[in-house]
Amino acid sequence: MSAALQIVTADEAEIRLDRWLRRRFPGLTQGRIEKLCRTGQVRVDGHRVAAATRLLAGQNVRIPPLPTSNETAPPPRPDPYAAALLARQILYEDDALIALDKPPGLPVQGGPGITRHLDGMLDALRGAGGERLRLVHRLDQDTSGVLLLARSPGVAATLARAFRERAMEKTYWAVVLGRPIPGEGRIDLPLLRLRGAKGARTAAAPGDPGAVRAITDYVVRDHAGKRFSWLELTPLTGRTHQLRVHCSALGAPILGETKYAGEDGAGWVEGFSERLHLHARRLALPHPGGGTLVIEAKLPAHMAETFARLGFSAPAPAAPRRE
Repeated sequence: MSAALQIVTADEAEIRLDRWLRRRFPGLTQGRIEKLCRTGQVRVDGHRVAAATRLLAGQNVRIPPLPTSNETAPPPRPDPYAAALLARQILYEDDALIALDKPPGLPVQGGPGITRHLDGMLDALRGAGGERLRLVHRLDQDTSGVLLLARSPGVAATLARAFRERAMEKTYWAVVLGRPIPGEGRIDLPLLRLRGAKGARTAAAPGDPGAVRAITDYVVRDHAGKRFSWLELTPLTGRTHQLRVHCSALGAPILGETKYAGEDGAGWVEGFSERLHLHARRLALPHPGGGTLVIEAKLPAHMAETFARLGFSAPAPAAPRRE
């Protein structure tokens, strides 16, 4: 067999070359892709490129002879339980994307010890002859709220770029311990990944190597004395555990927090749910088809119960709208 040329379609623009190859040849490992690029067996418009290169519509990709047996494998049979669960969580859908209300406690992706996760359920939403939905961003396992899925590679790349370029307007609600003073402000505090602690972050000291800038705006929407507050949080960057670390650094750890609530881990209060009280309430995004799509998600049951107990009056979510 000889090498072949494949053209990048408009819907595939902005996708990384390695991901583009894995969709066509699922049996390819990342290591094999890196070697094919390094040795020039895979080229784009005749040029050697790195595996992380983002493709443009109309480009020609040289493909050496590769195994294709996996390409014709039938998609997994949808899990009826997963299909029913996800169908109940759909907030909005069109021919480009789906927005889900992710329940608290459901991991978005797998990992050590995690066998049930959202990514593993996505075949349940695959339409007849349709492509598998693609995750566009992530929420922590214990965080609920609006989560986007793309119906095609091109839409996924477009939305991912909007997140990278901060074109998404994200709003979170949290119940925290204490009452931040002043009642609104900006937390500009870099974060540093902790070695040996899976996914954990900490506030970085000036000059710490590996620190990344993280910025969050906050507003106290309501408070119950000095003991509890309802915060509206607007992350201007999208770092792992950013809101959880920033709230603790503000002296107001999120109710249900155990990882970032201080040395004694006192992020929970007797009589209240032990679940994390952090919710992705609203997402305003540039729709790939034009205009701005605004989606809101209702409070999860444990947060609604806490709001009622503390006397916080949260408006019902508005219907999805495209402006």
